[in-house]
Amino acid sequence: MTQTDLIPVPRYVHEYGDTFYELGSATKLAAGAGTERTERWLRGTLGAATGFALAPAGADDENVIRLSIDDVVAKDLGDEGYRLVVTPQGVHLAGGGPAGLFWGAQTLRQLLGPAAFRRAELPGTTWRLPVSHLQDSPRFAWRGMMLDVSRHFMPKDGVLRYLDLLAAHKLNVFHFHLTDDQGWRIEIKRYPKLTEIGSWRARTKYGHRASPLWEEKPHGGYYTQDDIREIVAYAAERHIAVVPEIDIPGHSQAAIAAYPELGNTDVIDTTSLSVWDTWGVNPNVLAPTDNTLRFYEGVFEEVLELFPSAFVHVGGDECPKDQWKQSPTAQARIRELGLKDEDELQSWFIRHFDRWLGERGRRLIGWDEILEGGLAPGAAVSSWRGYAGGIAAAEAGHDVVMCPEQQVYLDHRQDGGEDEPMPIGYVRTPADVYRFEPVPPQLSPEAAGHVLGTQANVWTEVMENHARVDYQVFPRLAAFAEVAWSSLPPAADRDFADFERRMSVHYARLDALGVEYRPSSGPLPWQQRPVPAGMEGSLGRPIEGAPPNV
Repeated sequence: MTQTDLIPVPRYVHEYGDTFYELGSATKLAAGAGTERTERWLRGTLGAATGFALAPAGADDENVIRLSIDDVVAKDLGDEGYRLVVTPQGVHLAGGGPAGLFWGAQTLRQLLGPAAFRRAELPGTTWRLPVSHLQDSPRFAWRGMMLDVSRHFMPKDGVLRYLDLLAAHKLNVFHFHLTDDQGWRIEIKRYPKLTEIGSWRARTKYGHRASPLWEEKPHGGYYTQDDIREIVAYAAERHIAVVPEIDIPGHSQAAIAAYPELGNTDVIDTTSLSVWDTWGVNPNVLAPTDNTLRFYEGVFEEVLELFPSAFVHVGGDECPKDQWKQSPTAQARIRELGLKDEDELQSWFIRHFDRWLGERGRRLIGWDEILEGGLAPGAAVSSWRGYAGGIAAAEAGHDVVMCPEQQVYLDHRQDGGEDEPMPIGYVRTPADVYRFEPVPPQLSPEAAGHVLGTQANVWTEVMENHARVDYQVFPRLAAFAEVAWSSLPPAADRDFADFERRMSVHYARLDALGVEYRPSSGPLPWQQRPVPAGMEGSLGRPIEGAPPNV
């Protein structure tokens, strides 16, 4: 394994010929101040794979992997930067900060070869590193993946597994989509019905919402507050921020099914609603009442106790206004507040929680619909419908995370072949993802500074288990990770052939991790259609042609 096989590609590499440092049972670990998390991770992960104890080193020991936090590295490469120096006698890994040191440890693991990604020693493995000097740092501070666990629930162990996969690709934000029409996935102690009722649906649409087929069995689950604490702590050990999403005021039927008074009771009989069992944009939205505000303040109070993230995501997308237009209560609120229309009413709703979160030292982030009716002053935007929302927000001085569905929605299909699993959206190949550019060229330099970074989004309507999630996510997440981390040339000049070459090595790492990715040659027999017995003829939603650049 060489430095030229790394993903993401580093900024600077120099190799000193065909010479190596070989690790063995006598190799020790010297951990300086501030390196404790990486020290623990190396002993737990590489120790298991190699069978080496990596015992603490003394001051005069040789054959040592040395870890340190270095002010010079911080000055030159930033807190997330690192410098890795390998000599025939040992290794010195220096981080600009604890996070940079950890990202350097991910590089060290890749250099040791695919066997370093296993959980137990493979007898006869030689563990060696090329003698070299490497310096690296990320392009963006926000390098994320969003996982929807509402449409299909992913048990806690699966979430922890994905945190490991994000860390292995130097991604540092896990956007946790916890609530939607199809299920409420987080325990809120003061509102127990949210999980008693809201976390389970009676059946599930199979395929796109136009499909006539159903999976006629209950689906659901939720994370206890201790589960959430474990997930957050596990992520923190890997320098990953977990950003929770509680979707309001749309995408809320699961909450309304649990507490009908949250809905527009003067328009429909909300007691008749159940957790939604199909897909799409739901007309049943929250009522703009003081009771609803107080209810969700109670929800967010518990959320803030569990998640230390600076950002809290409030959704704000796909909120149809039909019920508000018909609701005397909503219309009275519009008049009372002196608002122009229902778009401004949604803006009032979002602004309320922007202020509420700000008073508690947190920042609101929402999907780009929060721009409609006026953007809350301190809010940040996840630009999903294209680039336009992010451009408008950044030019107005708001921070932006670029995640346009036409480019980085990983639920969209990877190929147009008929043997692909349930086809959704445009064809977005690894090459397409690799050529995604998060910063639109029309942004002014000042506005470009408001692009915090980028994330890939994983919506799970047609991903019923972790194998389907793996298939949709990989290898495209590896391509995305390089876009988010590395300083690549302009999109048209990017060397995808070189990425493919490095990916041919990376597949062996993914194999060792048990990732059920889509092979470059196409789906394996058990990944292909036909769909399960009784589900033949189920409909997807393929969209032909190139996606619009909007």
